Amino acid sequence: MNIPSKYDAKSVENKWYSYWTANNYFHSTPDEREPYTIVIPPPNVTGVLHMGHMLNNTIQDVLIRRARLLGKNACWVPGTDHASIATEAKVVAKLKEQGIDKNDLTREEFLEHAWEWTEEYGGVILEQLKKLGCSCDWDRTKFTMDDDMSEAVIKVFVDLHEKGLIYRGYRMVNWDPEAKTTLSDEEVIHEERQGNLYYINYKIEGSDDTLTIATTRPETIFGDTAICINPEDERFTYLRGKKAIVPICNRVIPIIEDEYVDVEFGTGCLKVTPAHDENDKNLGDKHNLEVIDIFNEDASLNSFGLQFEGQDRFVARKTVAKELEAIGALIKTETHLNKVGTSERTKAVIEPRLSDQWFLKMEDLVKPAIEAVLGEDAEIKLFPKKFENTYRHWMENIRDWNISRQLLWGQQIPAYFYGDGKEDFVVAETMELALEKAKKVTGKADLKAEDLKQDTDALDTWFSSWLWPMSVFDGIRNPENEEIKYYYPTNDLVTGPDILFFWVARMIIAGYEYKDQKPFNNVYLTGLVRDKQRRKMSKSLGNSPDALKLIEDYSADGVRVGLLLSSAAGNDLMFDEALCQQGKGFGNKIWNAFNLTNLWSVSDAIEQPESSKIALDWYQAKFSTALVEIEDHFSKYRLSDALMAIYKLIYDDFCGWLLEIVKPAYQQPIDAATYNKVMAIFEDNLKILHPFMPFLTEDIWQYIAERTPEEALIVAKWPEVKPVNEEIISQFEFASEVISGIRTVRKEKNIAFKDAIGFSVINNENVNTAFDAVIAKLGNLEAIEYVSEPVEGALTFRVKSNEYFIPMEGAIDVEAEIKKLTEELTYTEGFLKSVQKKLSNERFVAGAPEQVVASEKKKEADALAKIETLKSSLASLK
Repeated sequence: MNIPSKYDAKSVENKWYSYWTANNYFHSTPDEREPYTIVIPPPNVTGVLHMGHMLNNTIQDVLIRRARLLGKNACWVPGTDHASIATEAKVVAKLKEQGIDKNDLTREEFLEHAWEWTEEYGGVILEQLKKLGCSCDWDRTKFTMDDDMSEAVIKVFVDLHEKGLIYRGYRMVNWDPEAKTTLSDEEVIHEERQGNLYYINYKIEGSDDTLTIATTRPETIFGDTAICINPEDERFTYLRGKKAIVPICNRVIPIIEDEYVDVEFGTGCLKVTPAHDENDKNLGDKHNLEVIDIFNEDASLNSFGLQFEGQDRFVARKTVAKELEAIGALIKTETHLNKVGTSERTKAVIEPRLSDQWFLKMEDLVKPAIEAVLGEDAEIKLFPKKFENTYRHWMENIRDWNISRQLLWGQQIPAYFYGDGKEDFVVAETMELALEKAKKVTGKADLKAEDLKQDTDALDTWFSSWLWPMSVFDGIRNPENEEIKYYYPTNDLVTGPDILFFWVARMIIAGYEYKDQKPFNNVYLTGLVRDKQRRKMSKSLGNSPDALKLIEDYSADGVRVGLLLSSAAGNDLMFDEALCQQGKGFGNKIWNAFNLTNLWSVSDAIEQPESSKIALDWYQAKFSTALVEIEDHFSKYRLSDALMAIYKLIYDDFCGWLLEIVKPAYQQPIDAATYNKVMAIFEDNLKILHPFMPFLTEDIWQYIAERTPEEALIVAKWPEVKPVNEEIISQFEFASEVISGIRTVRKEKNIAFKDAIGFSVINNENVNTAFDAVIAKLGNLEAIEYVSEPVEGALTFRVKSNEYFIPMEGAIDVEAEIKKLTEELTYTEGFLKSVQKKLSNERFVAGAPEQVVASEKKKEADALAKIETLKSSLASLK
């Protein structure tokens, strides 16, 4: 067989991925086998492959490939998320480049551009996942804006509205002035930022008195509709019942009293701006205050901002402060650390804003989802378990979900207005059904479709993806179809802890609401990928490598191994390209091992050597031990530990020991019994390594023998766990120490390995002689002689209490060795004296740190032991 001497990853990866897809190995249909299902966390349709995707999808591929080898019907559903905010921003930017303003387009015109953009760029990330080796069922690829997926979303909205769980309300929301849409609480990231605290004087109407308020946002004074004091605060009794005058705009506002004001905080006087602060809104409702919205949708000041109209809020903050200073109203400014809400998507500072929005009541919906993860009979397990506390905190403090977005890209809310009132609407899956409902509600039989106006808002993207495990199998529209009954609930979900709330918790909620079942059994939460300095990888820091370039440089298998070697569940991964190089090196090691076996000629006429026979039995025991360990790691989602166990087994035990023991002498054949067993072992190694390094393993597998498509490694059978022979493993460990001792002596005494040497043993440990043939071969010994007395004139070493002797005659230059050992003894004795002198100094022992004294005592003990060994070696030479 003509096997390349070097492994060419690029050609191999293209060859076998094409082979796998051509033979439909990734595709799944319901049958009699046990299903194993994973749904991909759908990446943004705008996305390209980054390190987080690489880690997440490698883990999923490892799990799905192992499930195939276990004989399960493995189904990994891929897809993408329409990502309303991110995608719409990209489309708007592209239109801007073409000189087109989004506001000049109708909804239909804008959506044409959005679909055009999606079709051009939307499949990029899925194609990139193929380069990594991901074995998704590409025939099942879904997109959250597919017609059937959108239909499911609308169906759920209508259902929840009819159940009284979705309502429309005028509420304070999180407004993203860059995306010009509302966000849910979970999409707001709170960051500490350095700002200023401005102390402003307000005049009291009808007097020369003033009061002082402290604010971080002087630009909002134009929305002030009251000043609030605590009724228990004796400092301000003189202000009761009076009115204050807002600086610059000179609007007169009441001074109200409420226990809400903290007398210890700030000046004790609170400006109340109901349109721009949730707590102020609550005060405003309680005291019937006027609500004045001073911002446009882009957070620039509107006409209430007077001469500052049109200025961005941050620009206005500075210009208003200057004006306040100019009129003598700004008393002082202090630096102030403040928590600021920012948009998870655009990074813009969030603006609290009153708006009509759609909300989903969460209080009752979350109860089954809390019980499913945290109850006594919990059905869903989080790995690692530490995230249960995070889950509990969020679920038990959940607020109603703001599900509407002021965007065009997404499922349009199926609410149809038939009048001018806020409550003059019906909710229905289609315009036709809405018209029927509206006719019944209004009693107007002549009502026409053009009389109805659909809500222009779109639904939050997460309102699509929370249905993902059900909707990809059409489980919402057709809840009793064959596929949803077979594949649902899914088995494992692999995702990042940053979307534990956004997605994982909501999928659990939806699963119990619509299937009365958990959506998955286990949630494996990966860590974040960070650089060696523990910084989160990002484009802005320039510390995130090009994922595809890594694959090109180190191979897909090498990158997969590099990622997983340092990726314990839930812990952040400190990524280092050297790990990918290690993965690539591991692949080369295996390839070279295969090339070695391929060079051997095989003979049926040769009897199997005893050394090979015992070594093969030993490796089978080691393999069984490792397999038990690997199975345990997989059960606990410790994939990095499973890989490390495989790595050590193949690198150390198979390549480092077994092949060395069984390989024939130079230009000599190997016996058929040994060769056949070695290749069977090689195949088992490939099976357990395949989920981690699919390309290399399939390539070698196909070289080992001619295979039909049904015999490909990707659909081979995972090895069975067999009883472990602990005794043979223990015997080999002892034998390996003896071999290491022989090799050390050879190296230190410069005894060429080609020269056979004598060897004697005092077997104080009563060690079994089963591995003598292995010791003799790997040590190139003439024979192993068991003796009862030390051998004169021999080099010695010990393993436990056993003594080993290598005759020196003809092996080394005795005079040169005596000289070398004498010099080493003299040096060590001098070193010992210096250490003992230090330890005999009472001031040193009393004054030095404990660890320093302990270190010196260890030096003394080591030196004494070395002197004894050197004297023993010299005595044997003389």
